[in-house]
This record gives sequence, structure tokens and C-alpha cells, in this order.
Amino acid sequence: MKSKLEYIWLDGYKPTQSLRSKTMVRSKFSGKLEDCPMWSFDGSSTEQAEGNASDCLLKPVAIIPDPGRLNSYLVMTEVLNADGTPHVSNGRATIEDDDDDFWFGFEQEYFLWNPETNLPPGFPAGGYPPPQGPYYCSVGARNAYCRELIEEHLDMCLEAGLNVEGINAEVAAGQWEFQIFAKSAARAGDEIWLARYLLERTAEKYDLAVDWHPKPLGDTDWNGSGMHANFSNGPMRDSGKEVTFTKICDHFAKYIPDCISVYGAHNEQRLTGRHETQSIEQYSYGVSDRGASIRIPIGTVEDGWKGRLEDRRPASNADPYKVAAIIIKVTKEALA
Repeated sequence: MKSKLEYIWLDGYKPTQSLRSKTMVRSKFSGKLEDCPMWSFDGSSTEQAEGNASDCLLKPVAIIPDPGRLNSYLVMTEVLNADGTPHVSNGRATIEDDDDDFWFGFEQEYFLWNPETNLPPGFPAGGYPPPQGPYYCSVGARNAYCRELIEEHLDMCLEAGLNVEGINAEVAAGQWEFQIFAKSAARAGDEIWLARYLLERTAEKYDLAVDWHPKPLGDTDWNGSGMHANFSNGPMRDSGKEVTFTKICDHFAKYIPDCISVYGAHNEQRLTGRHETQSIEQYSYGVSDRGASIRIPIGTVEDGWKGRLEDRRPASNADPYKVAAIIIKVTKEALA
């Protein structure tokens, strides 16, 4: 029996990379990552190479079953140059967490988008629905839109083995969220990208797009979309000391431009100090404060200062690999 291997990678478009994929057909495939061969693609068509030296390499890094196609697998890859070195667009290669000490949970928000109206589902042509308030975690056709698509995506992720820990309707009409957790920074990034891929492909069936922009409705009184990054390492999970967390939070203040530079394009439109955000021009942290740059969850405090932090600044269109990489760098420095 022949198997279909869908090789998925990130292109070189700026300021926001897009997903690309193509299918390889293999005979008697084992389903194991080690049996996925290296492959190549035309980097001149994805902003990753010049036409006179166009070959880029695809190195498989994760594989899951593809529940949407017969005898098929999804193969997440990272892009290498022709000489085998990481391509400049390869954010995964920048993660320095060889011992997988860091755990990450990403809360991925997004808008579904109707290409015909150029608005989210639930928005009348040329206007707005009632103000936000009733849509968050809502039920009923007046407030919750495209649930069939959302449920299909969740089922596909779970069937594929992705560690989705929950979903919910978000604050704006047509806005949703899923959450993914992994005990590895690279794996968390892999799973976010694979879940994004499955969402894009599922939405195709409903003639809808997915808008990852952090503020697709512009300067309006509608929430933007983030990808809150929950993270911990061994000392955070085990030390039981408040100073462990304040050291980390204080150290992030030294890296504001470095963080913002990889936390997603157009994020200044979302980080305004309104709609559950801190201003992009300021930095703050606090216990249970959803208006802070970094929130210390109340559960971390109640568990005797053992647990996680939540960086609320990453945008919905951010690359989780790059977000994890800078968080790991700053945290390690803070506790060195």
C-alpha cells in the first residue's frame, strides 16, 4: 500500500511567514519519523532562495497521522540551505533547550474570515454585530459562529495525536481559540504549526479563511488575537520561591525590543493598553493581572510559588519557535 506524506514548512515571506506543503508518495512506509527522507523544494518561489541557486532542503522533525486523507501523514519540517545549515527563516533551529527542561503551553487565538464579505462570520456586510460581550465561551446561533468547523478541527487534531488541551469561543464574533501544551519547546512549536495547518485546510471545506492578524478589525472596540505563551522550567516548577519568578519577570524588562521583534508583526495595533493588554510601549507584571505584559497566575502563588508564567504579548501570527527561543534565553539568563 502506498502512503501520502504531506511535507509542511514555513516560507520566507516577511514580516509574517506562511505555511507551505507538498505531497510525497511512498511505498511500504513505516509511519516513523526516521523513515521520512530529506526532500527539497524551489526556494525561489517561497522567498527563500535565488533562481540561480534555488534548492532548499526539508528536514523532517515531527510526524503525525493525517486524519483528513486516506493512508496519509503530516510531516513537519524545518528548512535548511543546500549545504545542510539552517536557513535564515528557520526559527526552530534557534531554540536552545537541549534537555527539554522548558515546558510551553500556547493559547492560539484567531479569527475565521469570510472572503466574500471580507469580515468574520457573524458580521453583517458593511456593518457590525452587537458589541462584544456575549460571544466569549458562548452557545447559540446568535453568538457562536461556525461551531461545526471548530469541532471538526478539534476532532482532527485529537485523532492526529496533537496535545490540544481545550478550545473556546473568544471575545469577538467569529473569533476562537485552541490551546496546546508540550514538555518541549520545539515540540510545542511543531504542534502549533501542525494545528494551524489542519485549521487552514479544514476551513477550506467551508469556504472560509483563517486570519492570524493580531488586529484584523483595525482600530475598533473589538479584541485582537494573541498567542499567550505559558512557560516553565525546572526551577520554576520546583523551587517554591517568589524570588525565582520576580527575577525572571524583572529580567524580561531588559529585553523588551528583542521580545517584541519576534512576537508578531503589527502587534502594536493589538498591544494598546486596552482589551486585556498592556501597551507595547510599557512593560509590567503582576499576579492575576491580564492587563500586564507578563501575568503570574494565581495558581502559581497558591501552589507555593511553583508553576508557570504567562507572557501575554505574543500575537496570534507569531512564530512559536521564535517566541520560545527568546523566552528560554531570557529565563536562563535571569536564573544563571
